[in-house]
Amino acid sequence: MMFMRSAKTFVPDALRGLIASTDDIAWNPDPGYLTRAQPLPRGRVALVSGGGSGHEPMHAGFIGEGMLTAVCPGLIFSSPNALQIHEGSKAADAGGGVLHIVKNYTGDVMNFGIARELLREDKIDTDVVLVDDDVATERADGSGPGRRGTAATIVVEKVCGASAARGDDLAEVTRIGQHVAHSARSMAVALRPCTLPGADEPSFDLPDGQIELGIGIHGERGTERVDALPAPELVRRLTDPIIESLSLAEGDRVIAVVNGLGATHPMELQLLFAELGDYLADQGIHIERTLIGTFVTALNMAGASITLVRTNKEILELWDAPTKAPAWPNAMAREYSGMGKRESFGPTFTPDTSRTAEGSFVGGWIADWAAKVLEQEPALTDLDRRAGDGDFGTNMVAALDQLDISAIRDTYSTATIFDAVSQAYLGHAGGTSGALFGIWFRHFFRVAAESADSELDLGAIATAARAGLDNITSLGGARVGDKTMVDAIVPAVESLEQSVNSGADRDAALASAAAAAAAGSESTETMLANRGRASYVGEAARGVVDPGALLIAWFFASAVGH
Repeated sequence: MMFMRSAKTFVPDALRGLIASTDDIAWNPDPGYLTRAQPLPRGRVALVSGGGSGHEPMHAGFIGEGMLTAVCPGLIFSSPNALQIHEGSKAADAGGGVLHIVKNYTGDVMNFGIARELLREDKIDTDVVLVDDDVATERADGSGPGRRGTAATIVVEKVCGASAARGDDLAEVTRIGQHVAHSARSMAVALRPCTLPGADEPSFDLPDGQIELGIGIHGERGTERVDALPAPELVRRLTDPIIESLSLAEGDRVIAVVNGLGATHPMELQLLFAELGDYLADQGIHIERTLIGTFVTALNMAGASITLVRTNKEILELWDAPTKAPAWPNAMAREYSGMGKRESFGPTFTPDTSRTAEGSFVGGWIADWAAKVLEQEPALTDLDRRAGDGDFGTNMVAALDQLDISAIRDTYSTATIFDAVSQAYLGHAGGTSGALFGIWFRHFFRVAAESADSELDLGAIATAARAGLDNITSLGGARVGDKTMVDAIVPAVESLEQSVNSGADRDAALASAAAAAAAGSESTETMLANRGRASYVGEAARGVVDPGALLIAWFFASAVGH
């Protein structure tokens, strides 16, 4: 599903928004081209590009001082026609000639070629740079249509734009553009195909858990379908064909582009670039400049492409030249300083080795609880997805993955166990759940640190649980009935305190507290949330057990039998 007025008007409707929000872009609807609103200085080379719509911000987002002069947009994934290109080129010409930057697709090549024939009738000098960077369609025997033109197009547009802006003539701008095009290769992967405006189905079927290597930017399926790969392996699969095609070797210098295909989050692109930086460093290939973001898309395809461009001092100077094109990033790093070492995010826990225990009651209790939470992460995530924002299971794993569960079970003292769990939550989980579970376990640590009983007697457990409950309600304001972890903690704490007053033994008291917490957790299923993320979705959260309350129920249940 896409935002639209109608599928037929999708492209012109989108162009209205672009033009209205940009200072230096003007639209000529008949026959259909975009130009800079500010004319070029007389004698300057004009750069004209274009292609099917659906690849935005390429090309329209790169109109501006230092880049393109005019752009001819076609319908979705369809080449512009020759008359669009002819008229757009005439409007862009400032007397220095017109350079066409064309992606290697049959329709684009043909229509731009016809337009140059018409421009010659008008006595306008023209030339062309053909961008053919996609190694997925490269054939060893040279047969077929050859490599498709993809993300390297914007590298050519940037460098040629800088060359024209400094006053180079048409022959020189063309020479530089052709050099860059010949020095660039790309390859792309899709995690999910795109869907065209008005279409009921995606451009190809891709089962869950599989990825498509070598896809095209017009929604074409790839050259190979494989099971999902970890990022380091995926980067290697994308990069090796590029290195081979360019004959890159140790000591070579490149511009590295990691490009999103329309529905890929910036964090994913940054992660891929981190892997690319490591991999190229292993090959002895030096990254001189970087470009990371969403620039050449296939509508709403989830995926990414990697582009490498062999470079030299002249190309780097042109790359670094300023541009006012709205889609070009304005704060890129001028020099690549290398990839930092891999590190975890958050503080490292250093256990107190002055106090140890062997197979303590608390060690078995907390180890069993943590192991269950880690095992049940998908179920917890699903609960939170239905009742909140879907990050609860991820937050739990972010914290508990920091723990040495075997040391908790067999080595750590009681105080060290609770210190470790508390610090894991406070330093790694984040969000409301991290803070509340962190402070909950902090009170158990404080009681254990002050207790002479390494095993924690019933009174100590009740004291810690009461202090934790009071702190949680003070911090978050939740009460019983609000559909939070408090709905499980309150009955458990009340049960513990009753057991202390009646003189019950620890095992029986913990079993009663576990039953009370479980009943409290189950009661949240029918509640309407008044606190937490679930309160934002109203009735949609009714019928779902609160995951925080469920974890508290598991916490007390894990104590039984140790």
